[in-house]
Order: sequence, then C-alpha cells, then structure tokens
Amino acid sequence: MASNLSTLSSAAPPRARLRGVVFDMDGTLTVPVIDFAAMYRAVLGEDEYVRIKAESPSGIDILHHIETWSPEKQRKAYAIIADYERQGLDRLQIMPGAAELCGFLDSKNIRRGLITRNVKAAVDIFHERFRLTFSPALSREFRPYKPDPAPLLHICSAWEVKPSEIMMVGDSLKDDVACGKRAGAVACLLDESGRYDSPEYTNVNFKPDFKVSSLMEVHSLLEAHFDLSP
Repeated sequence: MASNLSTLSSAAPPRARLRGVVFDMDGTLTVPVIDFAAMYRAVLGEDEYVRIKAESPSGIDILHHIETWSPEKQRKAYAIIADYERQGLDRLQIMPGAAELCGFLDSKNIRRGLITRNVKAAVDIFHERFRLTFSPALSREFRPYKPDPAPLLHICSAWEVKPSEIMMVGDSLKDDVACGKRAGAVACLLDESGRYDSPEYTNVNFKPDFKVSSLMEVHSLLEAHFDLSP
C-alpha cells in the first residue's frame, strides 16, 4: 500500500488545458523594425525620455504619457508615432517560426488572437501580406489597450474560455506580460536577445511564466507543459 501511495505522490500533476494563444504583433509575429527608443525621444524630448526611462525599468508607456497632454501636443505626438509606424510597415517581415507555430496551433484546433498597440491599418496589412488570420485582432483603437487586461479579457469572453486557459505571447514585459498576468492568463515572454536578463528587470511587477528566445521554442513548450486536446 505504501508503495502505491509513493507512486501516486510522485506522479506528474495534470497538465493545464490550453484553448487559445494570443499574440502581440510588432516584435513578436513580425521582426522588430521600429526604433522605439528613437521614437520615444522624438515624442518626449531627450531630457524627459531619460527621466521617464529611469523611473520605468520595464519600459516606457508612451501612449499613457500622451493621454495626459493637451490636444495640440497629442496631435503632434501621434503624428510622430504614425510616421515611425509607416516606416515600419514598409519593412514589415514575418518573424521566423511564426507561420509554423500558427500551423501547429491550427492542427490542434487551438485558437489564435492578436493584441497590438499599433493601429488597425497595420493589422490589416499584416493579415493581407502574410495570409495569417488572427481573430479577434485588437489594435489600439480598442480601449483600454495593453497593459490593461481588458483586451485579453475581451478575447476570452468572445471565445468563451477562462483566462487561465489562454497564453499571451509577446516581447514586452510592460505590455504583454503585464496584460497576460493581470488577466489571469499564462504569460510567455519572447526575448530574442536576452535583454530581459539584465538586473534592471529583476524587480518588475509582473514576471512571465515562460521565457523563450524564438517562436520555434513555443511549439515544444506547449507540447511539454499543456494539455492540447480539443
């Protein structure tokens, strides 16, 4: 009897069920092409950029800062951001492993959603250019946007699934991981360069459940840690 109890106690716990994966777009499904530091400097000015960066170890929430400005100052800031985003669209490339990962998810009947702080026009171009469809696909026209959990909770509601059955995958601690964890989902950080291993990110409020250096790793991670049955 004792040996049976020992066997039971050492058995692996049941795998969590996974019913959907929600992706960030820029820097996750697409290769990073926007120089965000340069864009932030152009919007904020050098002194303000340095000050805010020092106060925000996990990254600058530029849209949050802009919302507190006067209408005229906001208009100029959004024009700068739009210009950088247009330049990014000209150089848009699919992230290595993205198409293969989407094919794997489709083979398992696992849904795919998208949440981005970019505009809807950019999402439409992404869908058209790479012939990958994510639904729902929420852009920054959906308010409130990441890192608020609202967009991810909206997708969970549309899919009629629990947040704990969803994985949020993105390359930003402050936006993607925070959104996922605040919603109650599993959060996976894509960190291609290992920059989040820096000590400055040790004490951030929200930490990922998983960290990968490529989308190819997400495939094996899903098979190793989750119940992928329909």
